[in-house]
Amino acid sequence: MAFEYKPKHLAVPADDDQPPENAEHMGRRFGLVMKVYGVLAIVSGVQNVVTYAVATFFLGALAKYGWALEHFSTVTVVVFVATAVLLLGNAAAQVALGIRLLRGKNRRVALACELMGTLQGLLIVCYFMLEGLSANVFSSIASIIFLAILQTYADPSLRRERNDAREASDLQNKEDQEAGTLGRDKTGEGYLRIDFFNTFWIFTVSCVVGLILEVIWHMTVVDPGVYQDRAGLLYGPFSPIYGFGAVIITIALNRLWKSNLLVQFLVAAVIGAGFEYAVSYWMEFSFGITAWDYSNYTLMGTDIPDPIAVMCDGRTSTMFLIIWGILGIVWLRMAMPLLLRLINRIPWNWRYTVTAVCAALMLVDCGLTVASYDCWYQRQAGTMDQKEQTAIDKFCNEHYDDAFMTARFQSMTMNPENATRMQE
Repeated sequence: MAFEYKPKHLAVPADDDQPPENAEHMGRRFGLVMKVYGVLAIVSGVQNVVTYAVATFFLGALAKYGWALEHFSTVTVVVFVATAVLLLGNAAAQVALGIRLLRGKNRRVALACELMGTLQGLLIVCYFMLEGLSANVFSSIASIIFLAILQTYADPSLRRERNDAREASDLQNKEDQEAGTLGRDKTGEGYLRIDFFNTFWIFTVSCVVGLILEVIWHMTVVDPGVYQDRAGLLYGPFSPIYGFGAVIITIALNRLWKSNLLVQFLVAAVIGAGFEYAVSYWMEFSFGITAWDYSNYTLMGTDIPDPIAVMCDGRTSTMFLIIWGILGIVWLRMAMPLLLRLINRIPWNWRYTVTAVCAALMLVDCGLTVASYDCWYQRQAGTMDQKEQTAIDKFCNEHYDDAFMTARFQSMTMNPENATRMQE
């Protein structure tokens, strides 16, 4: 007789105003500590709403009359206004979170945590552009971790659902690996099942393959016969722009895997070129780094300036828009099936251990790289000696000095004047 897995907890109320049978247990989750935190969240949120609303209003007034532009660039002011708006939205969400904690709205607490986590992620991007690797960045990261914990703590049913789903998924994955279909989307809506395991290996493999292709392109087209290290991280043969680009394109094209080539090409081209533009913009205005510049590109075979390169300030071009489209089709139709076959070859007992270890190493590499960029910027801007150096600053200055950064990131140039940091 075939074994059929049945989760222990199946009933989850659609309306948190109608508590389940174990409501008493769930109610204890909102004890005195949570009630006190709810009150503090409301008080702090209301105070921040007033503060950020007033600050946003006056900043808008200053910008309207040009006063705020005397010392800062227009981009800096725009990013600062965006930061103020995000802080205002986060403060309002904080008030809503406090109210829901006091009223015992388990599911709505989880939703408020998700909203605040998203806002904190956007704030990290803005903080880097305004301040670099500052205390606000670490504060937002800590907030995201806290909100993730609170989300599960406030709604135990979510934890049960995850545990049940993980147990069922483990059993199914084991069967799928034996059948050679591990990683496929069985619903038929997409080709690939989007989960952490698949996403991480898509990112990692694309980082390596993208770097190899870029080095070959530079040696054969840009500067024939000359090797240049095009790596984007401190350690390893990784170029994260291709990794993130592959993940984004995979998510976008996953449900279009049965569509015609033209649709797939257009989606991959627009998303890839848009992502390339966004990364170039963020790196330049956060760290003053220029990693590529297509300003002098012309339409292939002519002397006509490339219109997309001109319009996008050299951050992307017509040629690379086409290349992103072609890569998207090749990835979806050829590389993705091959990657799935390789994934199915990973021994089951090693699957999560190997992925967890590699993901931790990749996270450390990315974190150190961002910190080294920030210290590189501060040394070039002359601000490193004007502040009290943190342990991270001292470590990066000792191990990743200007000579190291120039040799490692040969395709990058640093100009602090291009950054938008307010303290500069």
